[in-house]
Amino acid sequence: MTRHAFLDRLAEVRSVAAFGHVDAVGAGHLHADGPELALGTLCTVAVGGGRSVVAEVVAARDDGITLVPLESAGALRLGARVTAAADTGGWPVGDGFAGRAVDALGRPIDGGGAILAASRAARCGAAALDRVNPSQVLVTGVRAIDGLLTLGVGQRVGVFAASGVGKTSLVEQLARQIECDRCILCLVGERGREVSGLWEMTATRRARFTLVAATSDESPAMRARAVDQALTLAEYWRARGEHVLLFIDSITRLAMALREIGLAAGEPPTVRAYTPNVFAALPQVVERCGAVRGQGAITAIMTVLAETDDVDDPIVEVMKSLLDGHIILSRTLADQGHFPAIDVPRSVSRQAGRLAAPDHAAAMRAIVALLADHEENRLMIETGVYRAGSNARIDRAVAARERLAGFLRQGADEAVAFAATVQAARAAAA
Repeated sequence: MTRHAFLDRLAEVRSVAAFGHVDAVGAGHLHADGPELALGTLCTVAVGGGRSVVAEVVAARDDGITLVPLESAGALRLGARVTAAADTGGWPVGDGFAGRAVDALGRPIDGGGAILAASRAARCGAAALDRVNPSQVLVTGVRAIDGLLTLGVGQRVGVFAASGVGKTSLVEQLARQIECDRCILCLVGERGREVSGLWEMTATRRARFTLVAATSDESPAMRARAVDQALTLAEYWRARGEHVLLFIDSITRLAMALREIGLAAGEPPTVRAYTPNVFAALPQVVERCGAVRGQGAITAIMTVLAETDDVDDPIVEVMKSLLDGHIILSRTLADQGHFPAIDVPRSVSRQAGRLAAPDHAAAMRAIVALLADHEENRLMIETGVYRAGSNARIDRAVAARERLAGFLRQGADEAVAFAATVQAARAAAA
């Protein structure tokens, strides 16, 4: 006898709200004896006076669940009622988010009206064989990138930089100059004034921008969910065949938020105190981006804070291994007033060889070799130890130094056509 579909639907209905009670409160997390819920589910926790706060389930054991509040939870107390929140499956998506600034829960923060979500979507990603290599050049308008680190539509790239070397200026320039159908700016753990400044930058073409922000004073769960909200929106538009440009600033602060959540959930700290959930989450963030066969593409530019050149920085090394390229900004160049402060010999685009024309690729290799030769012998050259004529290769690097610096320097408001960049690269390599 075939089971009627109505019975299956009826089994899914919760006629009574699932609930439990707080039995332990810690710094930034709490434990409750129920309800039985999956990881990532949202709950409401009563704080008295008819008020409640939203919390996310980060661990589940046989004795109950561990939650991290998404909002300020100073009034939490033992015995507070914990109830499964209604309609928490996935993240809100839809065209209503175009031209809007929202928080990690999809709520507007730009002073506009409420956003009508078309639906709620879960993390989806794409099957391995449906992910395709970039086949079209991504024109950034920045000579150092287009000429020497050519990128493709759907590529995942990291911008590795310490503070104060022009990272924000470069991100703003790329957001203004790269042509796309949608541009999503995801700010994780940033200062409030940075969020405001970036939103003001979008005023001239606001319809194509969406800002998702969780500032540094918000809970770690909100900071982590901001990335999921941005990625889910990007996947929604990609599935409709659109090219989405996604900025995540920064992956390091996402990792710090995940570390706080992992420690609250009882995970053991590993290298630099990062918990295992961090290294499980980062590959998922990267792999959800890219081009998908039969759909559109998500071009992802993710910033990574690299305070030093130490190879034992786990987030830097993990992201370098996951991404399709990395752009490294140099403090030395920044101190010299060189913008963008891109350290070309230490940067790489893993798609450049496929995307560049043969003559462009040859010029690219020649310029990188000249820059590397000069950097390798910079100390001898600047101290006067090296004497001209001692080595022909070094002589060529010294002679080309100013010519190459002129090619690489560019104003933050200057956009250069791709054909002009390729022509200038050929001339600089000559």
